[in-house]
Amino acid sequence: MNEMNVTRRRAGQLVMGASAFVMLGGCVERLGRVSAAPPGVGPVQPDTYKDGLLRSTPEAQGVSSDAILAFLADVEGAGLEVHSFMLMRNRHVVAEGWWWPYSPSRIHATHSLTKSATAVAVGLAIDEGRFGFDDKVVSFFPEYVPADASENMRAMTVRNLLTMQCGHDAETSGSVWRPIETPWAAEFFKIPVVHQPGGHFQYTSAASFMLSAIVGKTTGQSMADYLKPRFFEPMGIDRWHWDTSPGGVSPGGNGLTWNTAASLKLGALHAAGGEWNGHRILSEKWVQAATTRQTAGDNDGAYGYQWWMGPGKSYLALGKFSQFSIVFPEHNAVLAIFSAIDRSKMIKPFIWKHFPAAFAANKLPADPDAVVLKRKTAGLRLLPALAGSNLPVPPGISGKRLMVETNDQDVEWLSFDFAGDRCTYRMRDAHGEHAVTAGFADYLEQDTSMTGNRLHHEYRPPSQRVVAGARWTSPQTLEMTWQFVETAFRDTLVCTFAGDGGVTVDRSVNVNSAEMRLPTLKGRIG
Repeated sequence: MNEMNVTRRRAGQLVMGASAFVMLGGCVERLGRVSAAPPGVGPVQPDTYKDGLLRSTPEAQGVSSDAILAFLADVEGAGLEVHSFMLMRNRHVVAEGWWWPYSPSRIHATHSLTKSATAVAVGLAIDEGRFGFDDKVVSFFPEYVPADASENMRAMTVRNLLTMQCGHDAETSGSVWRPIETPWAAEFFKIPVVHQPGGHFQYTSAASFMLSAIVGKTTGQSMADYLKPRFFEPMGIDRWHWDTSPGGVSPGGNGLTWNTAASLKLGALHAAGGEWNGHRILSEKWVQAATTRQTAGDNDGAYGYQWWMGPGKSYLALGKFSQFSIVFPEHNAVLAIFSAIDRSKMIKPFIWKHFPAAFAANKLPADPDAVVLKRKTAGLRLLPALAGSNLPVPPGISGKRLMVETNDQDVEWLSFDFAGDRCTYRMRDAHGEHAVTAGFADYLEQDTSMTGNRLHHEYRPPSQRVVAGARWTSPQTLEMTWQFVETAFRDTLVCTFAGDGGVTVDRSVNVNSAEMRLPTLKGRIG
């Protein structure tokens, strides 16, 4: 872990998480009760995070509140799952919202939005003279280059990596490399370079990884550590974590987790030509080149240096499951979004429909809709309220170990411990014993090691923050909701209890790049 400036709970200390209260029509609705809890498990708490950004009303910065409301209505009407958004104009945040239990302080996986942060490191390193655009990729890692490397491989340059024109014929997703425990730079040189570099666009996280590896090789630091004093600290980005690959190399194409304000600041830095609060972070020359079309790209648009080009002069950092930092340079505006939407083309039409049209003028008259917008954004909620448990627990189940039939998930046994208004689900698999405690009356927040990689784009962190709730849908059926609130993922477990001491467990996820449902687990009291 390179940096994790997030308040954490350790051994019974309670972490500050998402707000336990939301405004609904001007009234306060209590979502969580403070109650006795096992160590490490408690109701969701208020969020008091300060991001250091200026605030203003939309109309004072020439933004239509009605247009923002219309955008939110379109997203809601389409049934799209958005976790947060922040809209900035003229360096002032004019609208923002988090769908509970997401909140301002929560970090969230950015997926391929990471690539645009990687570009920051490359721009800084090039300006410091660490390496150049035309340096050959093979020159940095001779130990991994095959003796029979093709001419195309030997011709590949840093510029080719930046523009996704490295000559590969297919994409390498981060989910492919994450399970691999050998150096990923070695894996890179196993990929055939089918096309002459510089002439064929192929979006691939492999290219972004190599940019990170080159920054690491030439600076003697992981890219995350290199960026800390040059980008994270001067930008006031204090909620972040970057995964590492074997050898300590930051995955350049993904692996960065930070909060919504950080995505907004990334865009704002580029909107301002590389300056932040009077301090130059990036050269104006680099920003101009990185955010200008360098190649025709593909169906997602033209491409710069690890940035996508949008309509007009807009450009965007884009991550899987629809994570965005979108810059509208002509309007000095930035829109940041975290989501759980499988394809960005499902939400992009709504974005382009309302933005930049919402930026009507330099200043607008006060609008009553600004109050409506504030009330709307204060009451956003993702998880439904819980009703509490009003059904008896199936007899003979609580606390008993249920042995699981042979399965492809390596699960050995599971158990359900019911105590008051909560249920602790335990499971043992090849990676150890894991537990999640779900509340019937209140959602409970905790860290868990519960395995989820197959449903979570192959991410398998040693610990994940989860907000968990439970309800009985019938006398024999328990449904648990696990919202992994630092990611896009929400798992649903449907547990069906038979009268003879047997149980089946079906686990599914809201969004994923591969399977959406695991095969049913079948257990019985041993």
